[in-house]
Amino acid sequence: MNILIVEDDKDIVELIQLYLENEGYHVYAANNGENGLKQFAAQDIHLCILDIMIPKVNGYEVAKQIRSKSKVPIIFLSAKGQYEDIVLGLNLGADDYITKPFNPLELIARVKSALRRTYEMRDENAVLEGDGIRLEVNSLSCFIDGREIVLTPTEYKILSLFLKNPNRIFNKVQIYEYINGECFESLENTIQVHMSNLRDKIENNPKEPKFIKTVRGLGYKLEK
Repeated sequence: MNILIVEDDKDIVELIQLYLENEGYHVYAANNGENGLKQFAAQDIHLCILDIMIPKVNGYEVAKQIRSKSKVPIIFLSAKGQYEDIVLGLNLGADDYITKPFNPLELIARVKSALRRTYEMRDENAVLEGDGIRLEVNSLSCFIDGREIVLTPTEYKILSLFLKNPNRIFNKVQIYEYINGECFESLENTIQVHMSNLRDKIENNPKEPKFIKTVRGLGYKLEK
């Protein structure tokens, strides 16, 4: 699979590239957002790793433009680590957000998780349905009462978990492990944002959800 890194720090690019190539991935790199978008358009990219503070076109805008035309996983790798930065990045359609300084082994694990939940799940049953929700697995498409809802791969994976297990309560750790294969402590904020974004997309009134209910002190469930 082909990974695109958009990062202006040459040392970081070389470090990530070393680890990714050691895992068998092919790596493309760009040192600014404009070149990153050109690389994405020219190559068959399966996942993007984006810094935010990059020249010409910042990482937020790069993510926004990529997400407007593709559902490939996007991971932000940035020194901007405030909760508001994470929320903004995920709201633009990113699947994950890692703050610098970072552990390259954790980055590789999360790259694998993002690729797995985006591409391997397409081997499951072609359609999941329930209570007006329809998920078409091969195209990662979601329909609510016949209306198409655009989800990120992570949001899709979370919704598929609930749809396959109606009325079962899942806590955050169980959700982490389902979408990533293992639990990273630093994922707590990102999962919370993903859950909020998912509700905003599928619920008519997210404050009074019809589908995914909060069970106070325990977790979440898809009520059927």
